[in-house]
Amino acid sequence: MRTALILLFLLALGAIPGAILPQRSLNQEKVDTYIADNGKLGQIYDKLQLFDVFSSTWFTAIYVLLFISLVGCIIPRTWEHYKAMRSQPVRAPKNLNRLPHYRARTIPASDFSDTDTYARDHITPLFKRWHTRETSANEDRAGQWSFSAERGYAREFCNLVFHIGLTVMLVFIAAGRLMYYEGQVIVIAGNENSQFCNSAVANFDSFRHGALVDGTRLSPYCLQIEDFKADYLSNGQAKMFTSDIRYATKDDVDKPTSEWTKYTLKVNHPLRIAGDRVYLQGHGYAPSFTVKWPDGETRTGEIQWQPTDMTNFLSAGAMRFDPPAGMYPDLQERRKNQLAIQGMYAPTAVFTGENNNVLSASRFPTQDDEAVAIDVFRGDAGLDTGVGQSIFTLDTSLIHQGLLSKIDRVNLRKGEKTTLNDGTEITFNGAKPFVNLQVSHDPTQGYLLGITLIMLAGLVGSVSIKRRRMWVRVTPQDDGTALVETAGLARTDRAGWGREFNKYARAILQEPDDDDEYEDDDED
Repeated sequence: MRTALILLFLLALGAIPGAILPQRSLNQEKVDTYIADNGKLGQIYDKLQLFDVFSSTWFTAIYVLLFISLVGCIIPRTWEHYKAMRSQPVRAPKNLNRLPHYRARTIPASDFSDTDTYARDHITPLFKRWHTRETSANEDRAGQWSFSAERGYAREFCNLVFHIGLTVMLVFIAAGRLMYYEGQVIVIAGNENSQFCNSAVANFDSFRHGALVDGTRLSPYCLQIEDFKADYLSNGQAKMFTSDIRYATKDDVDKPTSEWTKYTLKVNHPLRIAGDRVYLQGHGYAPSFTVKWPDGETRTGEIQWQPTDMTNFLSAGAMRFDPPAGMYPDLQERRKNQLAIQGMYAPTAVFTGENNNVLSASRFPTQDDEAVAIDVFRGDAGLDTGVGQSIFTLDTSLIHQGLLSKIDRVNLRKGEKTTLNDGTEITFNGAKPFVNLQVSHDPTQGYLLGITLIMLAGLVGSVSIKRRRMWVRVTPQDDGTALVETAGLARTDRAGWGREFNKYARAILQEPDDDDEYEDDDED
C-alpha cells in the first residue's frame, strides 16, 4: 500500500506539467510557438516528453506500476478478509479490566441461577447480528465461561470495494482512451449549407481518437443548425448560448429536413445521439462578401473569422476569390488576378479618427452595428498551389515575394461596397453566427459512472463502519451471586464506540437505562 501511495503521488506530480505546458494533442501550434520562444529550454522539455505528458513513456510507466501495485495490495487483503470472515472471534483476554472500556457488576442470587441460563436469557440474544463465540471454562484463559462478539467486518469489505473499484476504473479509463474519438467542427447557422454529418473524419475541422479507432465506424447521423442565440449581461459577458437544431439518424436522414427531430442545444446540455454527445462549445461570426467583376459575374464568399476579443467578438480573418474563367482564359493571367481580403469584423463597431472613419474595436458582442475594416489584395492568392492555407490569415510569403499586392484599404458597414481600380465591386453583406460543435464518443462513460458510485459507497462505508469487539465473562461466586464482566475494544476508529459499548453493557449487566455514569468515556 505504501508503494501504491507513492506511485499515486508521482502520478499527480507528473500531471502538473500536463496542466501547465501546452500539449500536442490539444494544440500543436501552441507547442511549436513555445519551443520557438524558449529555445534550448523548450527543446529539453520536448525531449522529456513534457508536451505529450499523458501519452509519454514515463507517465504510462507510472500508470502501469500503480495498477500492478493496487492489484498486489488487493489480492492478499481479499484473501485475509475472507479468512477473517470464516474464523471465530478471539477468546476473551485473561484480564478484561485492562481494556479501554470495562464494566462489571455482581448479579444477586435472585437474578442468577446458573451461567447457561444467564447467557441464554441476557447475553447471546443481544448479539444476533454479531460474529460470536462461546468459550467453556476449560478453554477460557481465566478458567470461567466467556463470550466473544465481533462486528464491523463490512469496514474492510467496503475498503476492498473502493480499491477494487479504483483498479477497475483505471482499466476502463485505459480502454476508453483506446476507443474514444473527439472531433470539433464549425458550422455557420441559418443558411442552406448549415449541416454537419458524422459520417467521415474529413467532415471535422479537427479530430482526435484512440488507437482502436480508424474513423471508418463512426455513428452516422446528420445535424441541421437552424439558428444561434446568445444572452449577454450589460458588460458583454455571456450568460447562455442556445442553438435550435434538427437531427436525423441514418434511418431518417433521407427524409426532408423539415421532418427531422427538433432539439435545443445549450452549453452543458449536449445532444446524446447514437452513442455520441454533441456539445455546443462556443460561437463567432462569419462575414459574407460579394465580389462583382466588370463583366457582371459575381462570387459570394462566407467563412468564419477568428474572434480575437472573446468578450466583444472583434474577429480577424481572410477570404480568397478566383476570377471567372471567361475573363482570363490564360491560367497564368488568371492567377495574377485573384482577389484576397484580410481584415477584422466588429459586430458593434467603434469608429475613431478625425472623421470617425477608422474601425478600431467592437463595443458589444451582438450585431447592433456591423462593420469590417479590410485590406484588398490582387495577385496570386495561393488558390492553385495545392498547399493548405490558413482560413484566418493570408500567406505573408506571397506578399513579401510581390506575388500578392495590396490595392485598397477600406471600412464598410453592412450593405456598403467599395469599387476597385478595374471596376470590380466588393460588397459587405453582413455576417452570420457560427457555432463550434464538439462530438465526443466514449463507450466506457456509463460504466465509469457506475464504478464511481460503487467506489463512493465503498469509501463512505469504510470510514463510517467501525470494527469493534466485546467480551463477557461470568464468574459464579460462593454465595450464589455472579460477577459479570464486560469489556470492549474498538479496532479502528474509537469515536462514538463508548456510547455503543455502554448501551450493550447496561443490557448485559441489567443496569437501568438512565445510568450514564460512563456516558462520556468514549472520547478519551
